[in-house]
Amino acid sequence: MSEVVSVVLSGGSGSRLWPLSRKSHPKPYIPLPDGETLIQKTLSRVLKARPKDTVLTVTNREYYFLTRDSFNAYGKTHPDDAAPFRYLLEPSGRNTAPAMACAALWAQQTCGADTVLLFMPADHIVPEIDAFAEATRKAVEMAQKGELVTFGVQPTAPETGFGYIQIGTALPPGFRVSRFVEKPDEATAQAYVDSGEYLWNSGIFCMRADALLQAMQTHAPEVLAAAQAAWDEAREFGDAWELGGSFAQAPDISIDYAIMEKATDVAVIPSEFSWNDLGAWGAYAQLLEPDADGNRLLAPESLVEDTHNCIVHSPHRLTALLGVEDLLVADTPDALLIADKSRDQEVRVLVDALKARRHQSYDINPTMHRPWGTYTVLEEGDRFKMKRIVVKPGEKLSLQMHHHRSEHWIVVSGTALVHVGGTEKLVMTNESTFIPAGTAHRLSNPGVIDLVLIEVQSGAYLGEDDIVRFDDVYGRVEQGSPAA
Repeated sequence: MSEVVSVVLSGGSGSRLWPLSRKSHPKPYIPLPDGETLIQKTLSRVLKARPKDTVLTVTNREYYFLTRDSFNAYGKTHPDDAAPFRYLLEPSGRNTAPAMACAALWAQQTCGADTVLLFMPADHIVPEIDAFAEATRKAVEMAQKGELVTFGVQPTAPETGFGYIQIGTALPPGFRVSRFVEKPDEATAQAYVDSGEYLWNSGIFCMRADALLQAMQTHAPEVLAAAQAAWDEAREFGDAWELGGSFAQAPDISIDYAIMEKATDVAVIPSEFSWNDLGAWGAYAQLLEPDADGNRLLAPESLVEDTHNCIVHSPHRLTALLGVEDLLVADTPDALLIADKSRDQEVRVLVDALKARRHQSYDINPTMHRPWGTYTVLEEGDRFKMKRIVVKPGEKLSLQMHHHRSEHWIVVSGTALVHVGGTEKLVMTNESTFIPAGTAHRLSNPGVIDLVLIEVQSGAYLGEDDIVRFDDVYGRVEQGSPAA
């Protein structure tokens, strides 16, 4: 039996879930109503259904520490679940085909060319673990014979935002794929559902590394060439491999367009599990129980009167609705979305408009994650900015300097070890320290609880790029190292 590697594909920004999902903190990492993130749920599903598999996560290098922290947080609450975790880091996003090609090259070199790769996106919800495990067992069986296997889900509605797979001749334990269809209109989708011949394309795949690479060579040689060059340039450090800059030369193309719609040895496993790709706010709302008026609320202090069939996501402040229906309200500390609920698939149009305006809310989340912890911008104005900084136990920021700003740190809880201009001192709770502009400094947490402090910046320029790093335990000094 070939080795099986479960590959988590953690890519897209989830623009239809704006303003909750941003480029800097994308959909796989946003908290769900139960407190877990999508990538943690994906990890849980893999570890329960396939506990012996190595888990390889393919993600952007900017999300390496965020992914690792998500897995570590999951491990603390599920100490009995364990697996070897490996990471393949992309310098830029280039869709699923280049990502999967690089995963196959990784597997070929580290595990063997006949390694079976089970690919799954990090942003799906599949609650039936036993059914998922059975579907993966069948898929692995077919993949070991050289088939390129995809998973189909029984459609429950004429969804226009999903791709469809037409079932062909029987190929036990699955079927030959007759054809793929991308996002039909509602009438066509209804006809597909009524026919019983079509399944939703789940975006979950299973195939041997050598079979995938051969299909790439036949149908998408330009993808394989860029992936091979990026793998040849890869830099290994610890549990991760950082792909080289040639990855950016790969076509931005999905595995469906690159291979699956062209190859003849493609099979589908009709799967018995329910499936939610959480593509837009309507899908997110399905995780919330409706009230008597059909409202789905994630808003601890919400007040709704004469309001029907609305979606409200407002965990940070009181939100009141009166005399409205079919609204989508999504509130975050720095942005508010109000839309017709039926147009949730169009939210990405707003994101594109914000991007065109170079407005930071399309990209930047008020709380930014770093390998050492987080910071949240509380307020900013002319020549000042206030942040709440949380440093995890035992972690430290880089030794750094700013040209244009000074900083004042006030410790709220925990203990800070502060290096300023060659001297070190402990700063305790309710104490403060000052760092002049142009002075090398470093902040560390020597304690066993989170260090929480308020930082007040003052100066003529307060951009995050006003930073010179002299030393960094996370490798951010070196050119091309993982971003944080």
